[in-house]
Amino acid sequence: MNKQDYAKQIARVIMGQFGGQRFIAMTGARQFVSLPAPGVQFDLPARFARDGINRVQVVLDPCDTYTLTYMRVNRRTFAIETVHQESGIYCDMLEERFEAVTGLVTQL
Repeated sequence: MNKQDYAKQIARVIMGQFGGQRFIAMTGARQFVSLPAPGVQFDLPARFARDGINRVQVVLDPCDTYTLTYMRVNRRTFAIETVHQESGIYCDMLEERFEAVTGLVTQL
């Protein structure tokens, strides 16, 4: 398996751990990009999440935990501001931490 396929597979697994299609429907997440780190990045609707968060990066760390970076991207100036970052997040904590930081509910 080459690096690109590996990165895509990791991105799919991460999205599955978030809840897959249910997560997408509940949060309006879109524009998914697999990161070479490996990880996944996605955008949220503007003015939907707390503190103006409209982009999230989830990166798999070597110790099998995740680093989540919550960002605010200005679509006019393309300025990117990190609003919050946390490391050492286990897969079963992803939804809980996402909900706590963004204020968005991921399941009914």
